[in-house]
Amino acid sequence: MRTRKNNNLLAWGMMICLATWMMVSCGSMPENPTVVEQLPPIFPDYAGVTIPAEIAPLNFNCYGENQAVDVVVRGEKGGELHVNGEYADFDIDEWHRLTSQNKGAALTFTVCVKNNGEWVQYQDFKVEVSGDSLEEWGLTYRRIPPGYEVYGKMGIYQRELSTFSEMAILENTAAPGACLNCHVANHTDPNSFTFHIRGEHGATLIHHGGTTELLKAKNDSLGGSMVYPYWHPSGRFVAYSTNKTNQSFHAVAAERIEVFDHASDVLVYSPDKHEILFDSLVATKSHYENYPVFSPDGKTLYFCAAESRMIPSEYKDIKYNLCKIGFDPDKGVFTGEVDTIFNARMMGKSANHPRPSYDGRFLLFTMSDYGCFPIWHKEADQWLLDLQTGEARPLDEVNSDDTDSYHNWSKNSRWIVFTSRRGNGYYTHLYLAHVDKDGRMGKPFLLPQRNPWAYYDETLFSFNTPDFTSEPVRLDARAVARDIMSDKRVETKIR
Repeated sequence: MRTRKNNNLLAWGMMICLATWMMVSCGSMPENPTVVEQLPPIFPDYAGVTIPAEIAPLNFNCYGENQAVDVVVRGEKGGELHVNGEYADFDIDEWHRLTSQNKGAALTFTVCVKNNGEWVQYQDFKVEVSGDSLEEWGLTYRRIPPGYEVYGKMGIYQRELSTFSEMAILENTAAPGACLNCHVANHTDPNSFTFHIRGEHGATLIHHGGTTELLKAKNDSLGGSMVYPYWHPSGRFVAYSTNKTNQSFHAVAAERIEVFDHASDVLVYSPDKHEILFDSLVATKSHYENYPVFSPDGKTLYFCAAESRMIPSEYKDIKYNLCKIGFDPDKGVFTGEVDTIFNARMMGKSANHPRPSYDGRFLLFTMSDYGCFPIWHKEADQWLLDLQTGEARPLDEVNSDDTDSYHNWSKNSRWIVFTSRRGNGYYTHLYLAHVDKDGRMGKPFLLPQRNPWAYYDETLFSFNTPDFTSEPVRLDARAVARDIMSDKRVETKIR
C-alpha cells in the first residue's frame, strides 16, 4: 500500500521533473542582448512567407558556431511561444494552437543568438498565416539519393503536412532493381493511384476501385512504356504518354545531364476495360507529344507538342508548345482538332509539365530553353497561364536563379508544391507557396522538418514528382513488391 510519505515524494518528484522540463524546453529570456538591425541568419529562410494554419512547425537552425538560439513567436490575434536550445524546435500542438488562433493574421518572430557567451537580438520578422486552409492530409513524392545510372535505396514516400511524419509507400529494397517514378492520384484522392516501374520487372501500377493491377510495361503497338500519368476526374480514364527516352552527359561543367525523347505520343487508358485509346490526332510521327493532363471538367486534354528533330545533333532545337484537344468522356474519344494555347516556340523557349488548377482558372507550367526534361535546366522557371484571358506570365514571386520545375496544386487551388535547386544547386527540394484568387503567389517556403540541417544537408536526398494527397496512400507494399518481382501482368489492348 502506498503511504502518505511516498505520495509526497512522488508529488515532489513530479514537480521537479516539470520544472526541469520547463527550463529545458523554454529557458530564461536573454538579458540585455545586443540589438542589430538585420534579419537573423536562419535556415530555412522563413521570413515573410505565407503558410497554412495546418502546416508543421517552422523549425529552423541558425548559421554560425552558435551556443544557443532563443525564439519568441507572438500572434497578432494573441498567443505566444518561447523556445530555447540548439535550434528553434517548436512543440507541434502548441504551434497549431497558435496558428489556428491567428488564421488570417501574422506571427512575429523575435530571434536571439548566443555567440561567445554574448546574446545578439536580430530584427523581427513576420510570417502570415493564411485564411485559406490547406485541406490536404499530406504530400507524396519520389525521394532518391545522388546518382544518374546507379542508385541505392529509393522509393515513393508520403509525408503528413501537419507533423514531421514521413512513411514509405513503396521502396525499391522490396523490389530489387526497380526504379519507381511518375506517380499521381486522382485530384489528390489516393483511392485512384498510378505509377510506373522501370527495370527488368517493369510495369505500370493501377490502384483503383479497391483493386491493384500491374499492367504490362510496354504494348507492342505503342513502342514505349506508359508514363507521365494524369487521371480523368471521373476515374474512368488515365492519360499517359509513351516515350522512347535517352540520357546523355554534357562535356561542359555548367551543364551535367540531358534527358530527351526519340519519340513520344499521348494516349488514354480505360482501367475498367483495359483498353488504350491511341489516336493519330495526338500520336504523330512529325511531332513529339508529351505530359497529358485532363481539365477539371474532364472535357479537355492539355499536352505539350514539339516538332521532331534529328537526335542528338538537334536536341537543342526541340521546343514544346502547350496544346489542347477536346475529349468526350461518355464515348471515351477525342473531339475536334489540336489547338495551340501557348506558343513557347515563338519565344525561343520550351513549355512543359502543364498542371491545371482544380478550379479551372489557371494552368501552371515550366519554361526552359529547350527539351522536355527541365529538371536539369538551370534556367527552368515556373509560368502561369490564365485560361480565362489567355495571358501568361513568369512567376517572378516564386522563381529563383536555379532550377524550378515539377509542380502540383492543392484541391482547393490555393496552394502549390514544386521542386527547386535554389538551396545548393545540386539537389531538388520541395517548396510550397500560397496562391490567391487572382493567381498571385506568396514567397515559397521549404517543406518544414524537425531539424532542417540534419534532414536536408546530411541526408543529401533529391525530391521530385510531388503531389498533394487528401489522405494517406494505402498500398500493401509487401504484396505489390511480390507482384512486381513476378511475371503477373495485365495485358492491354488498343481500341
